Amino acid sequence: MIETTQKIGELAVKIPGATRLFETLKIDYCCGGGKTLAEACADSRLDADEVMSRLDAIERQAEDAVRTVAFEFESLTELSRHIVERHHTFTRDELARIEALSAKVVSKHSANHPELLKLQSLVNDLKVDLLTHMLKEEQVLFPYIESLQQASDTGGALQPAFFGTVRNPVRMMMLEHDAAGDLLAEMRRVTSDYTAPEDACISFRTLYQALEGLEADLHEHIHLENNLLFPHAIKAEETALQSIGQ
Repeated sequence: MIETTQKIGELAVKIPGATRLFETLKIDYCCGGGKTLAEACADSRLDADEVMSRLDAIERQAEDAVRTVAFEFESLTELSRHIVERHHTFTRDELARIEALSAKVVSKHSANHPELLKLQSLVNDLKVDLLTHMLKEEQVLFPYIESLQQASDTGGALQPAFFGTVRNPVRMMMLEHDAAGDLLAEMRRVTSDYTAPEDACISFRTLYQALEGLEADLHEHIHLENNLLFPHAIKAEETALQSIGQ
């Protein structure tokens, strides 16, 4: 039974199709996954009982299952590698495409649409932040998380990390997720929810479509990390340290 006191991130993991509903209702289930359903509905000015009823219906029917749910039962290694291969690759490719599209659209339309200059600056900030963020995950955090999985699988000793505990880089990554979420929210505001003006050319419309697609993928990407990978990694580290008496 769904309750309004349940956290959004937990519901996103538990209920197939919940993330699609949250996207539709503009409920933040990645960076805002720690909020209760009641709090998230209040923030979005939604009727919590109505949203709860829709979630109940989705849970009963088990329709529109999203692939992220399956990862609740995968290993830390499989999940971290999925994030890199699926989401990091997509993000890098799309950021390069969007950067080129943005430059093209700005050169042709910024005189009549000065908001494009602000959007281009936000796109650049997001690119810089995300490329650095993903590199830190791939070179530091994810290898350590994989070592946690290996220690769990083999019963071997866990090698100490230079950052002390996994909670430290996780905390930093989550703060960076929040910063990316703020940039995405500002981009959506600047573009009036990615509503292209009547005089927009194909490139202009494609830019807005690409940005909206990137936003949706980043929501799923951050959801996987904040609500699945990171909590499970923290729990795995605690278990490993307990086994060696630390």
